[in-house]
Amino acid sequence: MRVLVVEDQPKMAGLIRRGLKEDGFAVDLAKSGEDALWMAGSTPFDAVVLDVMLPGIDGFETCRRLREDQVWAPILMLTARDSIEDRVAGLDQGADDYLVKPFSFAELSARLRALIRRGDSERPTVLRVGDLELNPATRRVTRDGTPIDLSPKEFALLETFMRKPGAVFSRLDLLEHAWDYDYENRSNIVDVYVRYLRRKIDRPFGCDSIETVRGAGYRLREAVTS
Repeated sequence: MRVLVVEDQPKMAGLIRRGLKEDGFAVDLAKSGEDALWMAGSTPFDAVVLDVMLPGIDGFETCRRLREDQVWAPILMLTARDSIEDRVAGLDQGADDYLVKPFSFAELSARLRALIRRGDSERPTVLRVGDLELNPATRRVTRDGTPIDLSPKEFALLETFMRKPGAVFSRLDLLEHAWDYDYENRSNIVDVYVRYLRRKIDRPFGCDSIETVRGAGYRLREAVTS
């Protein structure tokens, strides 16, 4: 399995490379975030080990740009800073795991193997369908750049649709994704919230993106019509 290690400190980079090679990984090194971007864009790595503190663009920005470039290889971030804020920032930019220095090579290898088992399926940090955009981390929704104010339940419902555009969701599917076990089931609550969503994300923009599928439920059109 081929791993890209992004670390600007030569001694640390050498130690990581040697430790991973002893565990059977093929390892390439990048000294900066800029190098990581072109290397990961041209080579299908099985995983990326990314240091937070880098010259030029830091690890957080590198991670964000990798995901923007549709590089979906699992990313494990390394940092000497053990703050909750740093961990949240890394994960929200698209990282899959976090390891604080100093660490054991046994744990690093085990975490990489676990990440690689998950594969490199597409996991965008910002959801986009046509001109509709939803950011789960910032709780921000826009259409064609215009902010849309949604309630927590409306946001949860829209996120469910946007994670699988084109898929048909039954009312039960939507209840299971957007409502918790404490909710006392009412048969029309999904229809009510779909109407709320349409009033906010469609009507003001002359769109018809949430489609009723007769006898089945609802779906978000992949190609939004106006």
